[in-house]
Amino acid sequence: MTTPYELSTDSNVGEIAANLPGAAALFRNAGISFCCGGNMSVADASAKRGLDAATIVTELRALSTDAERIAPQETPALIAHIRLRYHDTHRQELADLIPLARKVEAVHGDHPDAPHGLANLLTNVLAEMESHMTKEEQVLFPLMLKGGHPMIAAPISVMRAEHEDHASQLRTLEHITHGFALPEAACGSWRALYVGTEKFAADLVAHMHLENDVLFPRFEAAA
Repeated sequence: MTTPYELSTDSNVGEIAANLPGAAALFRNAGISFCCGGNMSVADASAKRGLDAATIVTELRALSTDAERIAPQETPALIAHIRLRYHDTHRQELADLIPLARKVEAVHGDHPDAPHGLANLLTNVLAEMESHMTKEEQVLFPLMLKGGHPMIAAPISVMRAEHEDHASQLRTLEHITHGFALPEAACGSWRALYVGTEKFAADLVAHMHLENDVLFPRFEAAA
């Protein structure tokens, strides 16, 4: 769990980017790589860019505080929010992004910055997330809406592990798109693809944060 108290200059930038809403954009704006250089600490990554690590940590802590404010307090409302804002949105956006990625790869395949493999990655992401979200909707969330279950820690543990897989896919997405950096002459489809995939990535981090750090702990403590 990433909290304002656990963030420090020794924290891993890849882990932060995958777990803290808004951190990926902060790192991109600072020129800090969290896909290829994701095993670096904030201190080392900041030093590499000539930045003050303490300032970066302060900005990250502010993001963490803000992330805690967006969640509905009541569990039924939080689950409904997750399903509507994230599950339904992920399904629709990925269904739109996959053919767009195939188009861009086909048309611009000879460009050195073309996102080769992006369509296949998004296809795999959709398949894995569909399985993941269905398990939550059909098994985990109903148990939570009934007040929990003595064995609920097991399915929560599975969901946490799958979130780690999703985080790894986000790092690959960052790498394939070169941090969503567009060539100067990028066409409208390419621009739309990167705007959409960047939003999806940010949404997925926020989604996992709400589950890992807000929803799941409510039931793990009582299991």
